[in-house]
Formats: sequence, C-alpha cells, structure tokens
Amino acid sequence: MKQEFIFIGPPGSGKGTQTKMLAKDFNLPHIDTGSLLRATIASGSDEGKLAASFMDNGQLVPIELVSKIIKNRLIQDDCAKGFILDGYPRSIEQAEALDTILSEIDKDTDVKPTVFYFEVDQELLIDRLVNRRSCSKCGSIFNLKTMSLEYKTICKKCGGELIRRDDDTEEVAKKRFETYFRQTAPLIEMYEKRGWLKKLDASLGIEEIYKNLVGAIK
Repeated sequence: MKQEFIFIGPPGSGKGTQTKMLAKDFNLPHIDTGSLLRATIASGSDEGKLAASFMDNGQLVPIELVSKIIKNRLIQDDCAKGFILDGYPRSIEQAEALDTILSEIDKDTDVKPTVFYFEVDQELLIDRLVNRRSCSKCGSIFNLKTMSLEYKTICKKCGGELIRRDDDTEEVAKKRFETYFRQTAPLIEMYEKRGWLKKLDASLGIEEIYKNLVGAIK
C-alpha cells in the first residue's frame, strides 16, 4: 500500500532528523523543497533555469513553478510506493496546490496522506537553534548543550569542522517563528478537520520521538 507522509512544524522542531530516519527504515524518498529546488537548478532544466532567475534576484519562486517541480518529483518511479514531504506545504495556498497534484497522481487509488505535526514550545526551539552546530563536511547536526567538550568544534562522526549557520541566532529565529505561525500554523487546523493530522511531542529526545512516530504509523 502506498504511504504518503507530510511533516510540518516550526524551525528546529526536528522534522529533518526524523524524516531521514523514517526514509531509511521505510525505504521512502525524502523530499524537501530546498534540496529539490537546488537539484532542479543544478540539472539545467527549463524549470531549473526559471527557478534560478527568481532566486538570483532575491525573489521567491512562484507557487505554480514550485508545484510543477514537486509534481515532477512525485511522479518518479521511486515515489510509486510513497514519499515523505519535509516542510512542504508551508501555507494554505501551497496546500491547495498539493491537493491538486495528489488528486492527479493518486486518482486510481484511495490513499490519503498522513500529516505529522511536530509540536514544541517556542522558547525550547529558540534555545535549540541558538545552540545548533552543523558539520561542514557531512552535514550532521549537533547541540552544544549535549556535546562533550572534545567535540565542541569537531564532528564526532567524520571529523569535519562544526559551524554555526548564519540564521541560527535568536533574532533570526524569532523572525522565522513569526513567519511560521502566520503562514504555516493554519495548516494544522485544516488538516485536523480532514482527519489527516497526527501530533508528535517534539520536545522529547530523538529516539523517543521516532518511536512515537513509527507507532503512530503502524
């Protein structure tokens, strides 16, 4: 049976970490808009060139173009048994566009997406973001508060240098939350009314969150 999952939640809620774990264990493609846009631009396709023209000028890629890129990805063979959308949709408008896409690619099935909402206190999330460090080599993410002294600057997985992202500051984090709660939070009510929404306590540890995630699927 095809399995379609949508992960939504504020910045720093752990969606990306949980997506990677679930994608590996369930053998499903992990799809996030940022990576998909970068890959499309790198491919040199017509959609990629058009997306680059907007991004190079500091403009948002139009929803219609993003939807086309998303659809092109979801109709690929590796998505035949399902997929995980990480951080998309991010607004009611994007959700409506996704509805249209899914109605087309799932027209011969009765599959409905399961939407997981990563629920966590804003102050905890800001603390996570401010203390977050990323490996410049393998991309692994760590938190300064839970790291031993010997690994404050070096990745314990590959030995790469740990760096702080430009947007991992308290000021930027608060602005990101304002945007999130204004644009994305309404999705929670919409998907809850449809009966698609399942909430996860994202304040827990990584393993415990994942255990609850898998338990909600089975």
